[in-house]
Amino acid sequence: MTVGKLSIIVPVLNEATVIEASLTALAPYRERGVELIVVDGGSSDDTCARARPLADNVCVASRGRAIQMNAGRAVARSNILLFLHADTCLPDNADSLILDGLKRLGRVWGRFDTQFDGRGFLSVIAFMMNLRSRLTGVATGDQALFVTCEAFDAAGGFPLIALMEDIALTTKLKRLGRPLCLRARVTASARRWRTHGTLRTIFLMWLLRLGYFCGADPAQLAQRYGYAPVDQ
Repeated sequence: MTVGKLSIIVPVLNEATVIEASLTALAPYRERGVELIVVDGGSSDDTCARARPLADNVCVASRGRAIQMNAGRAVARSNILLFLHADTCLPDNADSLILDGLKRLGRVWGRFDTQFDGRGFLSVIAFMMNLRSRLTGVATGDQALFVTCEAFDAAGGFPLIALMEDIALTTKLKRLGRPLCLRARVTASARRWRTHGTLRTIFLMWLLRLGYFCGADPAQLAQRYGYAPVDQ
């Protein structure tokens, strides 16, 4: 496998309050040749206008994280993809960790460990998330998934479901090979945990995951999570 440059794909929707800081933090990667793609899902604020000076490509797709990330893959010019939430920060050397790790170990996909931008019980939650991912080989978007274009396409990309698209994709990627589990940590925003309460959010996440594995409709799960229906 030939490992080349990296494309970072950031799906966004009404992220005007954080997008400039998020993309500015990624400027060193662009200076090193990493492509930065922002895919907007139809924001009603000025997310796109704020993002354009700070990204290589800002495109618009139908709303839905899976749809948006697949659209980012369609325009990416590199052969390694990194999917990053707008409110998640990468470690300084994330690009070299990914490229060197994939090449050295012959892997085709992976993820980072994660931590939250909060203290207390959130550190325990992050530890358990990382441990569960390491044991199961399944990862979530909070862990900044990365994958070769070849493996991404072979897995069929993100399935067009409203929630759990990250778990669905990584379950398929497991069939292509073990993930590269990087111990370097991305820092994910704890804004949802702070807004809705830590214990309540834990319970909800486990309930939604159980529902998904039991065959519940992802669209209904997404509404319970707080996503507005796409037709609204």
